[in-house]
Amino acid sequence: MNATKDPMKKLLHVGPGHARIENTTAGFNNGQWQELRLDIDPSVQPDIIGTMTDMSLVKDQSVDAIFSSHNIEHLYPHEVPAALAEFNRVLAADGFCVITCPDLKSVCALVAQDQLTETAYESSAGPIAAIDMLYGHRNYMAAGNLFMAHRCGFTEKVLRGTLNACGFPWVATLVRPGTFDIWAIACKSQKSDEELKTLAREHFRV
Repeated sequence: MNATKDPMKKLLHVGPGHARIENTTAGFNNGQWQELRLDIDPSVQPDIIGTMTDMSLVKDQSVDAIFSSHNIEHLYPHEVPAALAEFNRVLAADGFCVITCPDLKSVCALVAQDQLTETAYESSAGPIAAIDMLYGHRNYMAAGNLFMAHRCGFTEKVLRGTLNACGFPWVATLVRPGTFDIWAIACKSQKSDEELKTLAREHFRV
């Protein structure tokens, strides 16, 4: 008797650029997830061309999870609720999203030390300074990619409160001061503390 395989779960990878599922989290790289890439930039060959505030080509409740790394800060503050409403709309009832963005508390600590333009860390895109984390990567914008500008920002408290206010009552967060970022897992349906901890272990980079 042949065992029936469980259907693949769907991951919507929002704003990936050239990144693929292997660049997301350990939890999405267990062979159980099918990636669907959505990006504003046609040159990165996404499956769907769209924006965080208009994902109309993605059906309601059609994905099981969303991964969005360093995208939400590119929105204007008044656009953030619209984007999170879109996340909520396309997620299945028991779905969740993993969101990362710069941690302004950590970044502003560099500014307070008068290290606005000194290299804070090296990335695949080159050296990153506080000014890049605050306003957007200078080299990308100089090349004409003005959609890479940062238009809002978050601390852990603000990100958690924003997610709660936008239809995600169950949230787990992690601040990584050494890498100047915040990680959040936001769930639509009720999760126990242990369930949130399990998701965090699977998806947070510590």
